[in-house]
Amino acid sequence: MHRLTRAFFDRPTLEVARALLGKLLVHERSSGVRLAGRIVETEAYTMDDPAFRPWGVVDPATGLVRPEGRGYDLFGKPGTAYVYRVHTFWLLNVVTEREGVAGCVLLRAAEPLEGLADMARRRPAARRAEHLANGPGKLCLAFDVDRRFHTADLTRAPLFLAEAEDARAWPVAVSCRIGLRQGIDLRRRFLVPGHPCVSPGTPSDRSAAAKARRRRR
Repeated sequence: MHRLTRAFFDRPTLEVARALLGKLLVHERSSGVRLAGRIVETEAYTMDDPAFRPWGVVDPATGLVRPEGRGYDLFGKPGTAYVYRVHTFWLLNVVTEREGVAGCVLLRAAEPLEGLADMARRRPAARRAEHLANGPGKLCLAFDVDRRFHTADLTRAPLFLAEAEDARAWPVAVSCRIGLRQGIDLRRRFLVPGHPCVSPGTPSDRSAAAKARRRRR
């Protein structure tokens, strides 16, 4: 197992989001248990994206970045963790692009490979192994990721991303992202098609179209 280097993340965000499919997320816990899973779904977020979190730290008049707030951490070193909370769930992102340019990839789903019993204790609602990390909040619960890892270096232990020993080219499907109200038509969700561990959510463009049809009835 070879950890991904900072250079892997120091490139265009959409390129990284696609390349992360098939890579491993690993958490070497202090208890001695190692949690590992294969990434099967990601979403990309960039500066030109209305759904991207650092909009609040960029001055719309000048384009200058205000060095304040958590959003500023998205301009940090590539390969850094950006962890934030939505409702009751933590979500894990990895910072991309060169330092000073904001971009990140959300890890949406993973196939559990090691430490499944440990994951199941934190995910008692999961009825099957493929449901342990089939969503971004579920992934963080399964891998014991929370605010402790915000700005952590994901090229180093205890939480890191790595190349699998059975590395190969995985098939890739692309869709619009899930659960958004802005940027819903941007096709920036990457997944391994047909994989049982992909999250069950409906892409935002399809959700919006379904709501529009219901309103017209």
